[in-house]
Amino acid sequence: MLKLTNQTDFYKGKVRDVYTIAGQYLAMVVSDRISAFDVVLPRPIPYKGQVLNQIAAANLEATKDIVPNWVIDGTSLPNVTVGKKCETFPVEMVIRGNLSGHAWRTYKSGERMLCGVKMPDGLKENDFFPEPIITPSTKAHEGHDEDISREEIIARGLVAEAKYKELERITKALFERGREMAKERGLILVDTKYEFGKIDGQIYLIDEIHTPDSSRYFYADTYDRLQEEDKPQRQLSKEFVREWLMENGFQGKEGQEIPEMTDQKVAEISERYIELYEKITGKPFVKINMTEAEIEEQVNNIIASL
Repeated sequence: MLKLTNQTDFYKGKVRDVYTIAGQYLAMVVSDRISAFDVVLPRPIPYKGQVLNQIAAANLEATKDIVPNWVIDGTSLPNVTVGKKCETFPVEMVIRGNLSGHAWRTYKSGERMLCGVKMPDGLKENDFFPEPIITPSTKAHEGHDEDISREEIIARGLVAEAKYKELERITKALFERGREMAKERGLILVDTKYEFGKIDGQIYLIDEIHTPDSSRYFYADTYDRLQEEDKPQRQLSKEFVREWLMENGFQGKEGQEIPEMTDQKVAEISERYIELYEKITGKPFVKINMTEAEIEEQVNNIIASL
């Protein structure tokens, strides 16, 4: 745990440690911890924090013309972002371009409504929706997030109607930008989620965006063939970790044991994350190793300059 100047609060999430500074700034440390099925796995994955932080930093920089974001400094340290503390909206804006994941499981069960949005008949798994759909969820500090409709968000007063419409507009614009960037890398951005906050009524994009932990990507070059052949799509996400766990009898349910994470498995997962970075950004990954004392000193230097 870091000792930071003027620290006023601390929150330890599944994979992130968030320090509040002077009540108005945040230092977010993206750890090497890894979670799946809402469970933190017993061994950290080397460089995972750096991978996610640097992908997020690049995507936040590339979208700041659409909406301001919380970042003040996201590049000085490999796995730490310092930014503005915002009053968060209590919903996550999930947007889906394809019928995959949770949307597909709902559809396969015979349901056609998801978060108040009607999904068209006649689709198969991983097909494109005619237009991307927004399927919000409530933001849970513990346990699972829950689906919620636009109408319920407004009726419950979670977000005022005018502000919610603005969040929808921004979400669609961010997703479109994300799809354009993915296309340049030979990828399809399938679905993702965005979190927002506000300062003095101004909406800010917060947390991270378009990382393989919060987004699903398909490889574009094999998409059409695999759809025609009714085969699973090649994915670029942390789905491979979930698949390994399921193959070994773990889905986060009571009584199930996490399979042994051998040195070989940890190294393999680390290499996969580095591959994700290089494919999404188009840049070679440079491993940076810093001690906690070095990170602490540099974060305090950033804080001193605010």
